[in-house]
Amino acid sequence: MNWDWNQLLQWPTDQTPMDIWLTQLFVIVLCTVSVNFILMRSIDVAERLIGKTDTLWDDALLEAARIPVRLVFWVIGLSVSMELLQAVSTEKNALFELVPQARRIAFIIIIAMFLNRFVSYTEKNLIDPGRMRKPMDRSTAAAVAKLLRVSVIITSLLIILQTLGYSISGVLAFGGIGGMAVAFAAKDLLANFFGGMMVYLDKPFRVGDWVRSPDRSIEGSVEDIGWRLTRIRTFDQRPLYIPNAMFTSIVLENPSRMYNRRINEKVGIRYDDWQKMPGIVADVRAMLIDHEDLETENRTLIVNFDSYGASHLEFFIYTFTKTTQWVQYHEIKQDVLMKIMSIVHEHGAEFAFPTRTLHLVSQNDDAPATGLEDNNPEDAQHVQR
Repeated sequence: MNWDWNQLLQWPTDQTPMDIWLTQLFVIVLCTVSVNFILMRSIDVAERLIGKTDTLWDDALLEAARIPVRLVFWVIGLSVSMELLQAVSTEKNALFELVPQARRIAFIIIIAMFLNRFVSYTEKNLIDPGRMRKPMDRSTAAAVAKLLRVSVIITSLLIILQTLGYSISGVLAFGGIGGMAVAFAAKDLLANFFGGMMVYLDKPFRVGDWVRSPDRSIEGSVEDIGWRLTRIRTFDQRPLYIPNAMFTSIVLENPSRMYNRRINEKVGIRYDDWQKMPGIVADVRAMLIDHEDLETENRTLIVNFDSYGASHLEFFIYTFTKTTQWVQYHEIKQDVLMKIMSIVHEHGAEFAFPTRTLHLVSQNDDAPATGLEDNNPEDAQHVQR
């Protein structure tokens, strides 16, 4: 087969032989595949080099560009192939007329994809403790990232509409009128949206915090803060979905932000051990001061005889742990209570338990004892024993 190499290098027409333009089409596809392969390998090499640096932006930029850059070359290759087919076609086809417009729209979508990926990877890096000395708050990063992604999507849609021939000013005017109708029809949805914004701005809780509400049956760990709903995982592992608008009207506690946890316990000893009470209280106080897991310098510490109980003398302890973690708190509390038991035992005292003393009056006394002695003396003797 004798080819005219000059004709192979020229843009084809409807008079170009089939073998020439098929070869040109094959070359275009081959170049597209080859460029994408080389580009993929180059990005892998660049990723290994950039991974050695401390800069976060280059990592996010490279990861964000990995797929969009390859898509750019695929769009170029496909659009050039379509234009080549249009050049050799002897009939007019409306599909070929849409190629330039479709290419522009594809480029807009690819740019929007790149920007959204860049925002997502940047958000991931900013909240990663392994990359940041002071990681950004997860909720704040998520809120800013969502706003940026929404802005990119809206801007891209407006540009696409303008590319398709629609007037942006007309779209915005219609959007203003339609927005009022939508706002009225979707007031609950908007209330949840702005409730979510208040959560992001006021930051009453973050992802991972333990929250609870005395007003509602809400208690658990925050898993996700969305635009409309907040997902909380209860302690029995049930997911709880709460509309964000509710957080503007309820009282919410955040135990995760406590500085310390409190130990407030009452201990009762027998009335027979009343003389040992001062020594027990003093030793318990000394034990609490020396305990390495208790915060006694900057927090209130109280150990005092408190009250006369029905069957015991009662003293109480009031102190705070250094940790706020629930499991560690209970381990420290158990250790404190066990040491109090040891102190009471060392003083030769005993813990009181509910008792009742029954005083029986004999039949010769003026006052009746139980009413048994008059009718059944045997029962009265049995009670005395």
